[in-house]
Amino acid sequence: MEIEYAIAKISTKGQIVLPSHLRKGINKGEEFLLIKYHDRIIMKKMKDMVSNLKENLKFAEKVEKAWKEQEKGKFIKKSKDDFLKELKAC
Repeated sequence: MEIEYAIAKISTKGQIVLPSHLRKGINKGEEFLLIKYHDRIIMKKMKDMVSNLKENLKFAEKVEKAWKEQEKGKFIKKSKDDFLKELKAC
């Protein structure tokens, strides 16, 4: 599975617009589970939650491990532009 990324902003109404390339496979009115942990937010489709519970739990464990590593200072800090430039080069 290829990782896709984008930068989004929050509107004055608290809304976030997902760029069109990230909306593929998402339908109007579809529900999502939002999980907030400190300053991080994870978004998962509700209809996929039950059928992919094991996969979701493994993903959550990997994300938690990565955030702990980041909190320990094991990641390199970069500007947004440098990060996107490096990501596009992959």
